[in-house]
Amino acid sequence: MGKLLNKLKRVWDPQHPPDEVKSFRHDQEAEEAFETFPRGKQRIPLDRICGSVGRYYDFDSHFRPKEHLQSDRYQAILTLMKEGRPIKPVQLYQLKDEYYVLDGNHRIAAAKALGWTDITATIVEFIPSGNSLESLLYRQRADFSKQTGLPYSITLTEVGQYDALLDQITRHQAHLARSHPESVSLTDAAQDWYEHIYRPLVAIIRKGNLLKYFPKRTLDDLYVYVSHHQWVEGRKRRYGIGIDKVIPNNMEAFRDKMANQVDKNYPEMLRKITAFVLMNVRARNERRIMEKLFALKEVQEVHSIHGNADVLIKIVLTRDLLSSDAEIISNFVADQMRQIAGVLSTQTLIPGQSMIKDRL
Repeated sequence: MGKLLNKLKRVWDPQHPPDEVKSFRHDQEAEEAFETFPRGKQRIPLDRICGSVGRYYDFDSHFRPKEHLQSDRYQAILTLMKEGRPIKPVQLYQLKDEYYVLDGNHRIAAAKALGWTDITATIVEFIPSGNSLESLLYRQRADFSKQTGLPYSITLTEVGQYDALLDQITRHQAHLARSHPESVSLTDAAQDWYEHIYRPLVAIIRKGNLLKYFPKRTLDDLYVYVSHHQWVEGRKRRYGIGIDKVIPNNMEAFRDKMANQVDKNYPEMLRKITAFVLMNVRARNERRIMEKLFALKEVQEVHSIHGNADVLIKIVLTRDLLSSDAEIISNFVADQMRQIAGVLSTQTLIPGQSMIKDRL
């Protein structure tokens, strides 16, 4: 009832009309989120920055500054960012999967105006303490991430299953310690488990398209289910896609197999990823930037275009079993393409289904 009243107050309160970014204080009270945890510096998608801590009334719901904020300061920041000058990280509060600006409202507004997709930020997370299932699962996920140092990409829908993952990591830590002269920390063991056990098995489950049979579950739920039956109960289950043939009944044996696997023996060890990147650049540097882009071996095509973007680039990357498409593409765009002087912003497009005619 408290959350509903807060939402109704937000809709009808004349001091906080709907055409504003969200107020952190309103949402903090609704979620009863007062415990904090520093998350450090990260790249944050701009579309997940939805509100402000103290200046929500100065920006509309698209984070555009209202007329009284069209100040010299905002215009100066906009100019600096247009020119590709470095800016200091903004400071954000995180509440579940959304972010609120503590410092850097003008930088966020300018970045959104320029079509940026993400921005560097220093994060402090606020943990919800409500009694809903969603809040309980979120707290368990946050506690798991805090203990292991792993990212929030593991999302489970059943209470208590993060303990099952933590038990796997603890057993893996003990296994690693037996073969290492120095002690192995829980966070080191968690990273090794994440890279060489969790992600390979999730890739196998995804490849087998098991998720279509469990529409209300996540890939991480299925990881817990499959790994529990294979490695805890030792049951042989026929999944209909050959999973039993590639998953030994021992977790460490699976880890060794994945570490030593070669691409021809595994259906998704290596694959090509095609993506398209729309880029805005400084006009006087366009030709030079296009030449630098074309020199990158991963870049297949570079086109000067008319419209909302200046340049269209086609890239073809290779990923292995232990990497995700989004991670490989994001790292390449950030590390190779955005580092070219004069690049103002990029937008990455990843094809879903494709139809391509053979060249004549």
